[in-house]
Amino acid sequence: MGKGVTGKRHAQAVFQIALEEKQLDKWAADLEKIGAVLGDAEIAAALASPKVSMDRKRDVLRSGLKGVSPVAMNLAHYLVEKNRLHLARSLAVEYKRLMNAYLGRELAEVTTAIPISTQEGEIIGKGLAAISGKRVTVESSVDPAILGGFVAKLGDKLIDGSARTRLQELRKTIA
Repeated sequence: MGKGVTGKRHAQAVFQIALEEKQLDKWAADLEKIGAVLGDAEIAAALASPKVSMDRKRDVLRSGLKGVSPVAMNLAHYLVEKNRLHLARSLAVEYKRLMNAYLGRELAEVTTAIPISTQEGEIIGKGLAAISGKRVTVESSVDPAILGGFVAKLGDKLIDGSARTRLQELRKTIA
């Protein structure tokens, strides 16, 4: 792979393997774990260091990635050997996007001023599903700066029902 290697290209290859093995969810979990371990600053520094032997790097991977499939472990070794640790997070994100698209699901990133319950997340998800026409999986985050309401990113759509935006619009209208 050339200079412009991205997590997207690796994710497409991994997705094909996962489809053949019929293990989409297992691969998603393994890639999340790989992304978390290789994304850790201390671990990444050790794995990227030329002073650390490859045997020691393998030991670090084995201890950090317990429970991942042997093929996923091979992928982690590959990323370390080719010095592509930086691709681990984008690979996991892109894989999840491919998996959701394949399963007819869409991921909605919902930001609220206060934490929402699972039930509230499901209600928001149903409303967003009506907009998108797909099953929606909600990932929520908290940002007190939006003051109230919610902001949802659904694919390439941004739905801003926040109090902050409404107040800014009111301010513009008054001025």
